[in-house]
Amino acid sequence: MSDERIPVLFIDDEPAVRAANVQTLELAGFEAQGLESAEAALDVLRDDWPGVVVSDIRMPGMDGMGLLSALRMRDPDLPVILITGHGDVALAVEAMRAGAYDFIEKPFPAERLVDAVRRAASRRALALENRRLRRELEMHSAPGPRIVGNSPAMQRLRQTIARLADTDADVLILGETGTGKELVARALHEHSRRRAHHFVPVNCGAIPESLIESELFGHEAGAFTGARSRRIGRFEHANQGTLFLDEIESMPMAVQVHLLRVLQERSVERLGSNTPVSLDLRVVAATKVDLREAAGRGEFREDLYYRLNVVTLEIPPLRERLEDIPLLFQHFLLVASARYGAESPPPDPGQMRALLSHPWPGNVRELRNLAERYVLLGDQVGHDLERLLHGASQEPALTLPQQVESFEKCLIAQQLAMHNGRLKDVMAALGIPRKTLYDKMRKYGLDKSQYKAQG
Repeated sequence: MSDERIPVLFIDDEPAVRAANVQTLELAGFEAQGLESAEAALDVLRDDWPGVVVSDIRMPGMDGMGLLSALRMRDPDLPVILITGHGDVALAVEAMRAGAYDFIEKPFPAERLVDAVRRAASRRALALENRRLRRELEMHSAPGPRIVGNSPAMQRLRQTIARLADTDADVLILGETGTGKELVARALHEHSRRRAHHFVPVNCGAIPESLIESELFGHEAGAFTGARSRRIGRFEHANQGTLFLDEIESMPMAVQVHLLRVLQERSVERLGSNTPVSLDLRVVAATKVDLREAAGRGEFREDLYYRLNVVTLEIPPLRERLEDIPLLFQHFLLVASARYGAESPPPDPGQMRALLSHPWPGNVRELRNLAERYVLLGDQVGHDLERLLHGASQEPALTLPQQVESFEKCLIAQQLAMHNGRLKDVMAALGIPRKTLYDKMRKYGLDKSQYKAQG
């Protein structure tokens, strides 16, 4: 394990002791920071902090034992090493029973400190990795939408969703038509503490401009001609849950002003009412255009763009993650087979080449629709898959070298996933030597570590 970039907090109220040990840790390759009090340490530590805490026991204010207790309540897996003076060994033993990782008795050689921190850092890295894997496992095993794909981009997307899901941060999703923006929004909702409440999708481009304010914010009886009774808007309906605003770029400018105020104040006034209704909800917006460029052209409010753009999730188009196509197509075949009660054979190598050579202007939605036709029409679609795909788009197909590279990358990625990243098994399955496999993995940006947790 590399010690680079591993942070260490060294806490001691004596400046000379603090400076000397911080220097020792920095020379050993750690990112060491010295603090004079336990209270200061509590202020700088955050959730999932990847480092090690080293603290003297006897300090004014909160002592090392108090710090240990506070940190154990925050994160039981955070390693805390305590430094004891002569006569404090009994106290140190008590601290070990309370959950301290180790204790070092003064005076101590520099090597003793470095060794203890290095071992604690390894333990911390393992704990955080296990925590990450548990979160991902929970995401995949929990009911609700699944983000399918083993490409690095989709793995990063799932990891980001896992980190964001249980926060209240508003999210902006950017992706082409058919990439699965609503699926990502639903995943954020279903894996959050809001899952028991409403997920309310709104297509801003599908609601007439004359009705959109009433749809979003609601109205009182008599607010306008035809308003015979009170109507609860989408914002109120999503209270305690998640509101998904799709095609946010289509929202009229006049409504954007109202939306900005609602997002800032987290309250809404129905049309015809002066009484604000408080809201507790998360807002997820989606767009297929660059809102910053749209704001520059005067087509979208710049202040609303910055308010929505707290966190951005970008979904790559299908043509940029071709290695996911076999897995996605198989997933859609299974779903369609269950829906229609019909079985279908997996695509043969020629049909798979056709799938990989298609530019997929409709992205995942187009692939899903094709899988459904494949299940419903069977051989009628299967025997003519290449013509069907190429006839469905006016965009040029990939060149032969591009098709060969896409297929090769896809095949290697499949074997890595099938064998959980074990290169020896992958070499045997593909019938190629180690150097050839390494060269091709480097060429296609494949990393065996991305597949070790799969299988």
